[in-house]
Amino acid sequence: MSIPSIFFSSKEERDRIFYDEPGAVSLIAWRIAALLPDPLVQPVAIVCIGTDRSTGDSLGPLVGTMLKEKPLSRFHVYGTLEEPIHAVNLEEKVEAIRLTHDEPFMIAVDACLGRLKSVGAITVAKGPVRPGAGVNKQLLPVGDAHIAGVVNVSGFMEFFVLQNTRLHLVMNMAKTIANSIYEAERFVVRKERLGAPPLSKDRRSLW
Repeated sequence: MSIPSIFFSSKEERDRIFYDEPGAVSLIAWRIAALLPDPLVQPVAIVCIGTDRSTGDSLGPLVGTMLKEKPLSRFHVYGTLEEPIHAVNLEEKVEAIRLTHDEPFMIAVDACLGRLKSVGAITVAKGPVRPGAGVNKQLLPVGDAHIAGVVNVSGFMEFFVLQNTRLHLVMNMAKTIANSIYEAERFVVRKERLGAPPLSKDRRSLW
């Protein structure tokens, strides 16, 4: 398992974006792009964490699989349904990514558990995700930034909760996250090609 447990603070509750709210893809893409180094001179590795052996924990591998089907040119994707990154191989996979790329900027994608009112919410923030925290496992923190999706409620029998999370919800959240990452990469490519100005402070507009 790789689920981190995130209990939203008041600030995180204000910043969360629900996967099905209007404009969710563009809002999440804006936040991803805003966290990237500027100028972006280092490779970006999208590290999708989780396993297909648990419905609730399959968010990361689903995102990775969906991204593999998109024509990405600047972002490198790791962790899919076919080749998941999970508790057993996490350190090995992260080390392999660091050996493959020169000082990559890592964005970790993972599922998490939270409050009932936060189920379906997605957050994008600086700093690593801490896989396994929600099921009392101490695993390697991953990411210079992270994208976390609340797939179910925390607090009681987490393994059971994960196994009984609705695949419909996880699939739809994965689609929103994958489309957001793809849109963020398109913003980066457009900026590099056109020499666009810095990110607008208005989250409704990237440039």
